Amino acid sequence: MVGPGAPGVEKLRAFFNHPLFIEANVAQARVALDKLGGPSTHLVFTAHSIPQSMAANCDYAAQLKEAGRLVAESLAVRDWQLAYQSRSGPPSQPWLEPDVCDHLRVVAAEGIKNIVIAPIGFVSDHMEVIYDLDVEARRVASELGLNVVRAATAGTHPAFVRMIRELMLERIDGEAPRFVGQLGPCADVCPADCCLPQA
Repeated sequence: MVGPGAPGVEKLRAFFNHPLFIEANVAQARVALDKLGGPSTHLVFTAHSIPQSMAANCDYAAQLKEAGRLVAESLAVRDWQLAYQSRSGPPSQPWLEPDVCDHLRVVAAEGIKNIVIAPIGFVSDHMEVIYDLDVEARRVASELGLNVVRAATAGTHPAFVRMIRELMLERIDGEAPRFVGQLGPCADVCPADCCLPQA
């Protein structure tokens, strides 16, 4: 159906620093960290890479770093890094780095053995997460002799489900947005010039 009687579609705001999103990711990362144990575990957050020309005009990387910082801080983990996965496009086009597999090679050269990979930029364990991390990254880790455990995404964690309900009510009832950290809540509606590539 189109026209005045067509149903409206509302988009929830970005929730990278919503306390319940952070809570869900903390819980999922803690399960993975507990499998390795020890203070020398390195925590790698991953997200889908995007072209640097696009990243230069949006808050994507800054929001991911803030989410990673908030999760790592909640877990009292100091040794963490944001890396990227799923790069595509022509090799001549620069995309956000480091690639997660390249990062594994770097930390292996530094003598780090225990690594948790937490796909904080994804909300479900779909095939892209599974292939990039459970197949490709695990293969690289095996070649390097690394102990790698992947944390689950926020998925159906109760805190994440509560957050979705809360964001719906925020949108419907105009409730004040909740957030943690230093960046403040994301705009409810993206401006028309959001994420445009550099000229």
